[in-house]
Amino acid sequence: MSQNIPLSEYATDTMGLILYLEKRRLPQKIKAIFRQVEQGQATMHIPAFVFAEIMYLSQKERIQISMSDVKQYLKKYINFHECPLNFATIQVAHEIDDIPELHDRLIAATAKYLEVTLITNDPIIQKSSHVQTIWK
Repeated sequence: MSQNIPLSEYATDTMGLILYLEKRRLPQKIKAIFRQVEQGQATMHIPAFVFAEIMYLSQKERIQISMSDVKQYLKKYINFHECPLNFATIQVAHEIDDIPELHDRLIAATAKYLEVTLITNDPIIQKSSHVQTIWK
């Protein structure tokens, strides 16, 4: 009789995903998490606002990856899950009083709502008492 071992679950902010997809410098621990997701050994939730920020940064030519690149990546690796912005997430965001920037608060709220650790290098989000983060 086989046991179902629950997969580790994470959420990522915009920079975590961009830095990984552009093969830029990342802590080894973060690279390992992304590789685990690619290998089906973990799950990564991607908040809707991450996609919005990637769209914006791509259009402004501040990053190398495009929306098409992200779409192809998500099709290739099924353990990455899109997280829509919904009322429940906004309710959680309303409770987060130590992240002033709206997009960052919504990304953090997604992780908190899902009860997963957020991959982020943002020092303001890292200092939040409302969300568990990982970077180093």
